[in-house]
Amino acid sequence: MGLKHKPTLIMDEIRVKRNIARMAAKARASKVNFRPHFKTHQSAAIGEWFRDVGVKAITVSSVVMAEQFAQAGWRDITVAVPVNLLEIDRINELAGRITLHVLVDSALAVEKLISQLNNPINLWIKIDVGYHRCGLLWYAAETIIALAQTIDQNQNLTFKGLLTHAGHTYYATTAAEVRKIHRQSLERLNKLKQQLQTAGIPRCKISIGDTPGCNLAKDFTGADEIRPGNFVFHDLMQLRLGACQAEDLALAVECPVIGKYPQRSEIVIFGGAVHLSKEYLTKADDSQVYGYLADDSADGWGAPKYDAPVISLSQEHGIVQLPPDSLKRIEIGDTVLVLPVHACLTANLYREYLTTAGQQISRFNSRI
Repeated sequence: MGLKHKPTLIMDEIRVKRNIARMAAKARASKVNFRPHFKTHQSAAIGEWFRDVGVKAITVSSVVMAEQFAQAGWRDITVAVPVNLLEIDRINELAGRITLHVLVDSALAVEKLISQLNNPINLWIKIDVGYHRCGLLWYAAETIIALAQTIDQNQNLTFKGLLTHAGHTYYATTAAEVRKIHRQSLERLNKLKQQLQTAGIPRCKISIGDTPGCNLAKDFTGADEIRPGNFVFHDLMQLRLGACQAEDLALAVECPVIGKYPQRSEIVIFGGAVHLSKEYLTKADDSQVYGYLADDSADGWGAPKYDAPVISLSQEHGIVQLPPDSLKRIEIGDTVLVLPVHACLTANLYREYLTTAGQQISRFNSRI
């Protein structure tokens, strides 16, 4: 299927387009703006598949990525990380060409933007609803109101609303727990919205973004916008959470077999941390799994083979444990398909995709 001699990132185009269409339809049914996160695929060509379902506004995770997608014709872009004040000049230039949205969670950032921006920009206040990565805590209403008022009083800044990424859904153990976090996040944001309106800030939108919550929520009542990204490919993490089905997994890495050790019931693949990432799942016995093999077929691949885990990774090598019947069928010189734990990080290790139909699709290189 792949390039045979080296680890190759394989993408199932049919599954990707199906995943996109499903999320777009869900957003339309809930009457929310669908602003997908493009950090997962980072491809101009895949971006066009989103245009096909009516997407006009996107999310990215860096100014560099925003510049690349602006070059590809996107004109409404949110950079969904707190603004990097060392990039003011680039932000200014970009804001002069497109409708640019950035995130703030401090008065200092707002003050710097006020003093240094020459072009209008849209600001969202980043809210921490429980993930504890960045953002103002949801209960810090006075601070959030004061920040929104400062933004609202400047002619170059437009306050758009409250934005969050409920990334703690990834630590949930059940679909019910994911839904609970989703509901709780929206309740916290909408309470803040009401407080802002009482304080004289009438225009306030709510933007949410995690793939587990967006997949498992029945609807998006209380939100104005959704920004999922991982759903375009899905991965073993989403599958474990119950946020997707095995037939939704649209990304795999084809790896050459370079060693076979029957006495250990293991094979070694040319496919290590630099090809798969070091993300892992933890099994019931506390052992770590860095991926599972999948059946290779004419149509792509089947479900994960839970009896064929990748149990260890070094830089270029991966060790795969196999049952005796599978071990007999695999020889040095064959290739195997590995389903990644976290598709976003795995995809970011490659410059291009190879589709199951044999087409090469390039990715942007936004890494430093």
